[in-house]
This record gives sequence, C-alpha cells and structure tokens, in this order.
Amino acid sequence: MIYTVTLNPALDYIMQVDELKIGETNRSQREAIMPGGKGVNVSYVLKQLGHESIALGFVAGFTGKQLINELKQREMRSDFISVERGATRINVKVKGIDKETEINGSGPQIPAIALQVLIIQMERLKPGDVLVLSGSIPKTISEDIYERLMVRLEGRDVRIIVDTTGEALVKTLKYHPFLVKPNHHELGEMFGVSIKNKSDARIYAQKLQQMGAENVLVSLGADGAVLLDEQGNVFECDAPHGNVKNSVGAGDSMIAGFLAAYLETEDYEKAFYMGVAAGSASAFSEYLANESEILEVFHKTFG
Repeated sequence: MIYTVTLNPALDYIMQVDELKIGETNRSQREAIMPGGKGVNVSYVLKQLGHESIALGFVAGFTGKQLINELKQREMRSDFISVERGATRINVKVKGIDKETEINGSGPQIPAIALQVLIIQMERLKPGDVLVLSGSIPKTISEDIYERLMVRLEGRDVRIIVDTTGEALVKTLKYHPFLVKPNHHELGEMFGVSIKNKSDARIYAQKLQQMGAENVLVSLGADGAVLLDEQGNVFECDAPHGNVKNSVGAGDSMIAGFLAAYLETEDYEKAFYMGVAAGSASAFSEYLANESEILEVFHKTFG
C-alpha cells in the first residue's frame, strides 16, 4: 500500500476570471473546489493512474469534514487525524489569462498528542509499502516530524519518498530515503548556489546521494528534469511541449507518475519519463491531470 502524508492539507477554491485585475473587483467565470495539499495531490494522480493510496495528516473544523467528503466523492481513501483548534485551510486560487494569484490559509493548531497519533499510525506500514512525505512543515508542528516518522520505520523495508525543502530535507537524508525530489530552485538554496542547467543539477543531485538519498529527481521547470538513480545511472530530458495553464501540483504529479511506473516496472528510466509526463500533463491542464492526459504527453514525447 502507498501512504501519503500531508501535514497541512487544504480545500483549493479555484476561480477563473477573464483578466485578473489586482486591486479591483473581479468576477469569476467559473469556480471549483478541489482537495489540496502536496501529499493529497500525489494521492489524486496515483488514483488517476490506477494505484490506490491512503492519505494521512490532520484536519479540523467544517472545512476538514468537507475535505474528507471531497476525497470520498473521488473514491480516494484517507485516515486523517481530527484536531480541535482551528480549521483546515482554504487556499484561494484566482486564475486569469496571463497571471494567477494565490492566497493560502494557515491551517489548524496541531497539538503534540496528535503528532504522536500520526507517529503511531506508522505501525500499520508493512514491508514493501511506500510512504510519501510531502510538503513543508507548518510552524505549529515540530521541525523534526519527518525524521521521527522515518525513525519509526527504520529496518522495516518501507520505501520513503521525501518532497520538502531546506533543512527539513537535509535532516532526512541520513535515513536513506528511496527518493527525494527538489526542484532546481530548492536544490540551489540547499547549497547556496544557482542551478542554471542540467549539468549543475547533476552535480548537486550527486551531493544529495552522497549525503544518503538513494535516488534524486530534480525538476527544472521549462528546462526539463534530471534523475540520478541508485545504480549510478543518469537520465535527463527536456520539458515536453505544451501550453502551460496551471502552476499547481506539477511536482506532486511528477512523484505520482514516477512512483506508479516504478511499482509497475521497477525500471528507473521508464519511471523517470512517466514522472516527467505526469508533471507536464498537470501543467497543461486546468487542474491535476488524468490518466489519458498523462499518457498522451508520454506517448507524444517519449514514444
């Protein structure tokens, strides 16, 4: 089973306007409410690709109940921990033709006892399971939470994917995560450099491997992506061609595509290309991509 952890999930309230005018009244042409948060996004795209997962994390208030309902409507499984103070955040995303603006909520207060429940949930994971730890760590949660979850799983033959930034990512490397997926900006910030091309990405991805990561997948936006696998292979490609409509969830979709293909084939090259296709397909879609959109990009770009 695949488990995804989203410490601060959300309801994404998406509004489309003809032209976004900052400081003026804008009238929406259409709206949608979608489940959100990085791990939830991974679960969504995995579902599109035929892989079940269970979304874990914290919810609160009426918005938390609605988030769970939104997942149920999409036949997605979850086992969120309910907390009392605050409410699951609402992220407002206003999209115009040539620009978009986001206002992201802060989320609920997470008490120490709730964190302990999340840690105990790790006991359900079995050898061969996958855990995706995705997103930044909210201020109300101790900064070592990902480490504490990984320590609980040491020696259990669970593949762990980490998609976070900065020191939170660095601290997980000693536990040898199966995959880490920084983008080029995040990778550069970790080492105090600017990642300008695939060559730079290879150099610093290798440093992450030396620090403990088994596989490192670096997304470079319009410049494509690079994968360094645990067998010493390097794969890279340019970004697929298409009309970018959506800036949300491309990295999460890349993880889902990579994971789905790897679990089906255990082939890192195929997983890499499917990850790139999934990430690009979501960028070309109004929301996260479905299976047909992902496969269309995959076949057009990689044959």
